[in-house]
Amino acid sequence: MKIPKEIKCVIFDMDGVIIDSEEIHKKAYYETFTSVGVDVSPELYKTLTGSSTINTFQRLIAHYNLDVKPEDLVIDKRKRYVNFFENDPTLHLVNGVENLIKYCYNKGLTLVLASSSAMVNIDRVFNRFNLNSYFNAKISGADLTESKPHPEIFEKAAILGNTPKENCIVIEDSDNGIKAANDAGIFVFGFKNPMVADQSLKNADFVIDDYNTIKTYL
Repeated sequence: MKIPKEIKCVIFDMDGVIIDSEEIHKKAYYETFTSVGVDVSPELYKTLTGSSTINTFQRLIAHYNLDVKPEDLVIDKRKRYVNFFENDPTLHLVNGVENLIKYCYNKGLTLVLASSSAMVNIDRVFNRFNLNSYFNAKISGADLTESKPHPEIFEKAAILGNTPKENCIVIEDSDNGIKAANDAGIFVFGFKNPMVADQSLKNADFVIDDYNTIKTYL
């Protein structure tokens, strides 16, 4: 897909795109996996990246035939994540993203956050790093019927941004998120986050490793 001639709305993923939180999510997930006695391979975990927490546990319960409620595992994992989040003073925004957010905002572009994380986690990040004033809307995949790689989240993001899809771009770091953007018919930049090495980004319309690259198109 070609990049839009006129970009009016930028749709951001959060984990790995705005904040380098993928590692603490992974720690929280693996502690939860261990608590129910399953050994999740790196290959299987890779396929789960970008999905909502409830969707991840639903798939794992089916895969391992576990006798446990996915909602209970979501609560358990969330507690572990919050513990890591609140006790890790080194947690930081992805390099260059704050500058990009402010650049887009000052140009009058519409900014929408579309993340698979629960809204409580989204708010936790946005409050800690003072991002709320820049965004027109925030969507949590946990509140939707479907999860990435389903396109629902990005279709709704364009609607909330009050912008035709042909004037939107998505910034994603996961293969599931990129597929969701592809299927929504929205141009997607695949961000190669050095902290997220297990995603191919092969279906992104354009792969970047520096947010300054996007500015040249805005």
